[in-house]
This record gives sequence, structure tokens and C-alpha cells, in this order.
Amino acid sequence: MTRASLDKQPHEVASMFDDVAEKYDLTNDVLSLGQARLWRKEVARAVDARPAQKVLDLAAGTATSSQPFARAGAYVVPCDFSLGMLKVGKRRHPWMPFTAGDGAKLPFKDDTFDAVTISFGLRNIQDTDQALRELYRVTKPGGRVVICEFSHPTWAPFRTVYTEYLMRALPPVARAVSSNPDAYVYLAESIRNWPTQPELAARLQGAGWSRVAWRDLTGGIVALHRGIK
Repeated sequence: MTRASLDKQPHEVASMFDDVAEKYDLTNDVLSLGQARLWRKEVARAVDARPAQKVLDLAAGTATSSQPFARAGAYVVPCDFSLGMLKVGKRRHPWMPFTAGDGAKLPFKDDTFDAVTISFGLRNIQDTDQALRELYRVTKPGGRVVICEFSHPTWAPFRTVYTEYLMRALPPVARAVSSNPDAYVYLAESIRNWPTQPELAARLQGAGWSRVAWRDLTGGIVALHRGIK
């Protein structure tokens, strides 16, 4: 699969991530020019995990994104539909409760988590609205959602440059550092086709979330959406 669409087959996307699991974190750091680490810090600040709270980190991959919540004393469940990612993560963090699961049909009971979060993974779930409803279902009343996702730069000239980077510069860079460069062509196209910040906010509200807001990071390359159940 080298072409992107928002009509994704879960087994195809999972297989793609299986292929890039071993070098996924390194590749992200290179392709984001080091920004990925800063974005993870902003997610951790927004989630604001506390001791003894339960946090679901969906699309956690190797659980790099889960570590700040664990360090804060929360019980964090890294969940992903890529078994390859989970295997690499379990090898690196054997004490964590890695869980295989599809974001459109989460393997958790209603009202389980104090906070749910997903970083750079919502694009890869076949039914975005169903995923938002599932996140809502497994969150406790009064709990919170934090979504970190690639978005649309707010300044038009920068948006043009960014689009050129995604479609022209990213594939050759990916070929140099990734075990499956075609996966990053797919990712670039999925970013370009993703809803705008206000559109995603409206979809969160449609799934039941209240007090929905977002904050742009790095000029809108990434947006941090939040909501309360």
C-alpha cells in the first residue's frame, strides 16, 4: 500500500507499522527535525497524568509516548493494533501492560480511564468518528481526551513550503533512514488529506466530548485537541 486515503483497511495499516517498528522512533525524530520530542512534552503537559490515575495511550506504538505518564505515577496502558510495534515496545519496556487493540473497537469496559490520549494515530484508524466515540466510551465521566495529530499550518506561505516538504523531501529522507519508505509516502499523503483543526474539533463534539479546544504547535504542523466527558 503506497497510496493514502481516509478509507483505510486496518490490516494493511497494521502491517505497514509492523514493517517500520524497529526504527520508528528514530525515523520520526529525523523526519520531524527533532520536533517530535517537543510535541511529546506538550502532550504530557496537556494530559497532566497524576499518581494512581488510569491513562490509555492509544496508538502507542513502542510506548515512547507512554513514558511521561508512567513517570508521573499513573497506570498507563499502551494500546496499538500493530503487533510488530507492541513486540518492540515490550522488549524495551517489559514491565508495561501492552495491549493489542483496534481504535474502532477498544477492548476495555465503559468508564475505565481518567484520561485517554492518541498521538499521530487517529489518521490511521479507518473510522475516525467511531474511534472518537470509543475513546469517549472508555473514559470516566469528567475524564479528558488529548489528541495530538499532524494538521494544517495556519500561515499560507509556510503551508505551501510544508506541503512541498511532505511530498518531495520526505520520501527520499525516509528511504535513507526507514526500513519501509513506502510507509512514509502513505503517511505524508494521509497528513495532506486530514481535516483542518476546526473540522476535527467539530467531530470531537459530534462524538459527545464537551469543552473542546485546540492549540497549534509549530505553526499548525501539529494541533493538540482537548475535550472533557
